[in-house]
Amino acid sequence: MNGTPHAMAALIRRDLLLAFRHRGELANPLLFFAMIVTLYPLGVSPDPELLRVVAPGVIWIAALLAALFSLENLFRSDFDDGALEQMALSPHPLPLLVLARVLAHWLVSGLPLLLLAPLLALQLNLNAAAIQALLATLALGTPLLSLVGAIGVALTVGLRRGGMLLTLLVMPLYIPVLIFATNAVTAAGAGMPIEGQLYFLAALLALALTLAPLAVAAALRISLS
Repeated sequence: MNGTPHAMAALIRRDLLLAFRHRGELANPLLFFAMIVTLYPLGVSPDPELLRVVAPGVIWIAALLAALFSLENLFRSDFDDGALEQMALSPHPLPLLVLARVLAHWLVSGLPLLLLAPLLALQLNLNAAAIQALLATLALGTPLLSLVGAIGVALTVGLRRGGMLLTLLVMPLYIPVLIFATNAVTAAGAGMPIEGQLYFLAALLALALTLAPLAVAAALRISLS
């Protein structure tokens, strides 16, 4: 365990540096997220009341698809160049190294969505209470999407065309997050309490933080064997 925090910090720093050097790949999920939400009023209806009703679902589905879009390269390049195998053979616990990689992935994919969401929410006519609820659900939900998605990526990283399989594996696991997050934003917009939905999302996040790194590490060892 000696030096493991330093190894985790080095992994996060390396991933952030790589993301900064490949800013095009960094921007793609964010642009995808913004385009879905922006084009929705043009394709359906510009009616403010209709947009306010559908906004929680539109924004969260766009966030879910953007997160899925960003997962493809989470372990792919490291698997191709052998860095993933070196990470598995290192003396540091693989689940903690995986947790560092997932944290770095959230910093470059989930956090930008969180920062952009209020602007898109205003475009869809959400009120202040609903926007606050949206930010709270995204703060709890986007790390959860990264943790759960990493399990699917680890299982399919050895497959050349694993994108469709990754979607089929991960998408059903995202459904509880989608349901409780959109319900919380809708309830907040109507002036109703949302503590129950937020507590459920927080419980899911705590469970994923505990178990997902172990599952990802086991899946990576299977893919590398």
